[in-house]
Amino acid sequence: MKRIIVFGRIPNPTFDYYLAARLTAPDMPPYEVADIRGHETPNLDTDGAFVILCRYASPFVLRWIESNAERLSGVGLFIDDDIPAVVTGKDADFLYRLFLWYRALSPLRRLNRHLDIVWASTPHLASRLHEAKPVVLSPAPPKALWSRTRDDVNARRPADLEVLIGYHATGVHLEEHRFLRPIIAGVLRERPQARFEVFADRRARAIWRGLDRVQIREPLPWTDYLADADARRIDIMLVPLAPSHVNDSRAPTKRIDIVRYRAAGVFSEGAAYGSSHGTEELRIPYSTDLWRRAILQLVDDRELRRRVAVVTSQGVLQMTAAAATGFEVFKERQF
Repeated sequence: MKRIIVFGRIPNPTFDYYLAARLTAPDMPPYEVADIRGHETPNLDTDGAFVILCRYASPFVLRWIESNAERLSGVGLFIDDDIPAVVTGKDADFLYRLFLWYRALSPLRRLNRHLDIVWASTPHLASRLHEAKPVVLSPAPPKALWSRTRDDVNARRPADLEVLIGYHATGVHLEEHRFLRPIIAGVLRERPQARFEVFADRRARAIWRGLDRVQIREPLPWTDYLADADARRIDIMLVPLAPSHVNDSRAPTKRIDIVRYRAAGVFSEGAAYGSSHGTEELRIPYSTDLWRRAILQLVDDRELRRRVAVVTSQGVLQMTAAAATGFEVFKERQF
């Protein structure tokens, strides 16, 4: 193996959460990144290249792998979602499920004969893909992805006035929007200093209409989302996860977003974020009353928000430290 080539819809959070820092670790070979959204294969040196597919493939990438197979040192696929469960589920809209089938599932029939390794983001996801014998590759973001580059955001508003609560969801969390709606309605009714912002797609927006002090925002492209966090802070961020096959396979990457906004997080207790025992991080069972009480407590107690945020930031720092080993499988196996 002389070099690594990463194919994906890049920039995207998956590359940044899992691959970027590992690629720059000591003893890793040089690497290149190629965006698959174009229609032409970039001019890439194939001699001894190990190819990593980040979630998706495309027809031109499949043709490129097939035509250069003898010169490549290997091919790997990284997966960070239970994509079959998303495609067959009901929370994601039809067009997104069709996209996942076309870009993530359909290519496997041609890709499988070339794959040397599959990485999965969590042990539970790896168990769902057991026939592929995947290697678990947990989140390991670069420090620059979550550390604050500006300090003046702390002075954005007086600390004793409004408290901003956020829920930044993707389009596959319709059930969680429904879960949060009565909780937030109650919090806003009981705490006039609180306000709420939510990222919601076309289907989820209707859930939030009719509430005062609620800002409904369109989900942002990845680079815009990073810039948004660099310019301001959020006091409390919510990460509810309804019980489902898809959510059981999720990795705790929302911690990274929460630390970037310097927020106190409220997480669902479960496979992704763990149990509430033995930690100051707020991991709450999926119960309307328990979530409402936890959010009210955070709204009322600024010092509690600070302590909870520190615990989460320590966890993300540990994630980043894990990137220093790079891709250990390359040191253990000969490609």
